[in-house]
Amino acid sequence: MEIINSIGRRKSSVARLFLKSGNGKITINGKDIKVFFPQDYIRQIVMDPMKVSGAEIDFDLNINVEGGGFKGQSEAIRLAISRALVKVNEDYKKPLKEKKYLTRDARVVERKKPGKPKARKSFQFSKR
Repeated sequence: MEIINSIGRRKSSVARLFLKSGNGKITINGKDIKVFFPQDYIRQIVMDPMKVSGAEIDFDLNINVEGGGFKGQSEAIRLAISRALVKVNEDYKKPLKEKKYLTRDARVVERKKPGKPKARKSFQFSKR
């Protein structure tokens, strides 16, 4: 099997994934997943598409991720994994789509407006 690549985005994070057949090793930016994401619940977000499709130990993943924080990065990786699994086998599409792992979450931080301290917050109004 050749190397399959896909891309995932979330907030300001971009994840590039290279998937090849192997024994389930996941490397993120040159580090093991347990070193890169020490929090268990964040690793769970990354691993969910593999568990839903049942392909946990079939593939090796090499991931490059940049931008954003750990939550945005993990969700960008999840989208990239889901897209790559669908490229490998179309049968994985239905369970991944039901969990909404193939949908790009387009919510991003709203920009700050002039004359306001934050995007929508206003200074206290004084009538007199």
